[in-house]
Amino acid sequence: MRKLYPDARSALEGLTFDGMTVMSGGFGLCGIPENLIAALRDSGVKGLTVISNNAGVDGFGLGQLLETKQIAKMISSYVGENKEFERQYLAGELELEFNPQGTLAERIRAGGAGIPAFFTATGVGTLVAEGKEVRSFGEREYVMETGLVADLSIVKAWKADEAGNLIYRKTARNFNPMMATAGKVCVVEVEEIVPVGALDSDHIHTPGIYVDRLIQGSFEKRIEQRTVRAREGV
Repeated sequence: MRKLYPDARSALEGLTFDGMTVMSGGFGLCGIPENLIAALRDSGVKGLTVISNNAGVDGFGLGQLLETKQIAKMISSYVGENKEFERQYLAGELELEFNPQGTLAERIRAGGAGIPAFFTATGVGTLVAEGKEVRSFGEREYVMETGLVADLSIVKAWKADEAGNLIYRKTARNFNPMMATAGKVCVVEVEEIVPVGALDSDHIHTPGIYVDRLIQGSFEKRIEQRTVRAREGV
């Protein structure tokens, strides 16, 4: 199976359609699939349900898809860095399904593992549990959460071999590995592609069996929040 593609546009060819569900990896702006998000924007696909830890920032990351109003619904745990997101949500233009961050991670992991639902104590007695089944196990109550599966997962890794075996760096491991398993199709962008056998098998985080298409991208790696102070004595 041919996995290597020359660019993000060709890697998404034939995979996108209106109303699809997309998982987009990363944590804040760390480890986001910058090139694939831009290609998704350029494809013109609309009515997207996007599963992501956050919604990017204005003008970058998933914020680009919000500006073009291609996203109809977000399933997220944190959206506080995006003014356009706030505007669309308060105006009733965007649907939001909020999740506690650990619950979101487990819903994605469960989807990738073929687990349709699970029970967690997180959110019991809060708005998170409204409309969901609650059961008692032992002396505690637990709310049922469903696993998440997407039509397409777009993932960012640090390094890959030509078979699609992936290695992530640091914060980029938070959501990307589990999303790679939970998409019906997984497209990955990396900073470096090496020959098969060049990676230490003990260091591989995502086996290539989960990866359908692979590109080598260029990355801006923007800082989400830059905080500085004046040097003493200057």
